[in-house]
Amino acid sequence: MSGATTVTSPAPPAPATRPGPIAAIGAVYAAQLARARVARGPLLFVATLQSLGILLLLRGVTRDPQPATASAIVAGSTVLVVAFVALNLLAQRFGLLRASHALDYYAALPVSGATIVLGTAASYATFTVPGAVVTAVVGTALFGLSFAQIWVVLPVVAAAGVALAGAGAALGLLFRRADLATAAGQLAMTAVLFLGVIPPGHIPAGLRALRAVVPAMPAVDALAAALRDDATWWGVGWRLAVTLAWGVVGLAAAARAFRRAVAD
Repeated sequence: MSGATTVTSPAPPAPATRPGPIAAIGAVYAAQLARARVARGPLLFVATLQSLGILLLLRGVTRDPQPATASAIVAGSTVLVVAFVALNLLAQRFGLLRASHALDYYAALPVSGATIVLGTAASYATFTVPGAVVTAVVGTALFGLSFAQIWVVLPVVAAAGVALAGAGAALGLLFRRADLATAAGQLAMTAVLFLGVIPPGHIPAGLRALRAVVPAMPAVDALAAALRDDATWWGVGWRLAVTLAWGVVGLAAAARAFRRAVAD
């Protein structure tokens, strides 16, 4: 007579673990980067041409501009490349996700809303670097500005990308309709254009208060000072720090808007 057969129950599956913040942001960034490379390439090319066109137009209508005017035009046009992507395209992207109820898919992922917003924003901001650098170099040559501190364009683009991407994502998530989110992003981009290319001293007093609360303006001022070759490490550093602080506020607002949009 054979012995009794012992049946061993399978071990319960190990509970899924949430990835760490860096790994989660990297995964979202890689996925969104692949999508944006295919879907947004032509628009990103247009963003660069738009800024180059503004440079050529303003160079043609200004005769012997003062260094403050010339540097403001070049710096504002450079940051406009970032604004086109971070405000216009990112607001449109999140607006479409909310309108189509696609946010539920992202909410089901084992990552936080802040991670999704930050990874998506970073993927879009990545594409702005080549266009912004080309705009800064062409503008500097057109207006006869100094190339000595042109390297400042890189930290300026990074800081402005963080600040404006948070604002763009928040705008896209606040509106239930995608067309309203797109319109809000375009209006915000227009504000960056007009307030960025005009020297602060030429702006009416009433609009200076508005300029002070536009997240990317400290970055514009840092680049403008560098192009005049009178920037200091301290001046560039504190302006970029203020820009990044605006970015933290914008990303926090976008993460909160993401949670509310998913709950609706």
